[in-house]
Amino acid sequence: MNFSKEEILARANSVSKNTLMETLNIEMVDVGEDYLIAKMPVNERVHQPDGVLHGGATAALAESVGSFAAHIFIDTEKYFVRGLEITANHLKSVTSGTIYAKATFIHRGRTTQLFDIRVTDEEDKLVSYCKLSTIALPKAK
Repeated sequence: MNFSKEEILARANSVSKNTLMETLNIEMVDVGEDYLIAKMPVNERVHQPDGVLHGGATAALAESVGSFAAHIFIDTEKYFVRGLEITANHLKSVTSGTIYAKATFIHRGRTTQLFDIRVTDEEDKLVSYCKLSTIALPKAK
């Protein structure tokens, strides 16, 4: 990483303005050499009609943290990142609090990346297990 942890998190959170990430209150909160962690509050904005966390909101959190992680570790002057596929296995219901998603590299190729994304609750219990594949494509000159 060429920037400090604080600079990376500030940059990631600043580009979320007027996006789905802002709508869902997704915030990047920690970064390391091969991972990125985001959090999202669980409230009525992300509930299903019966009051539990919507799987689509969980998938949006997972894709957001994985895509941001891919951006952090590539040259964004030359490449842009797009998601190719996401899978989500929802294992535990959540009705309130905060959930955390940690994206860790499984494969860190020049063109494709694969992430293991574990979504946990405030007690570090697994809520969803996700995998995301992304692709880095050259920007038009």
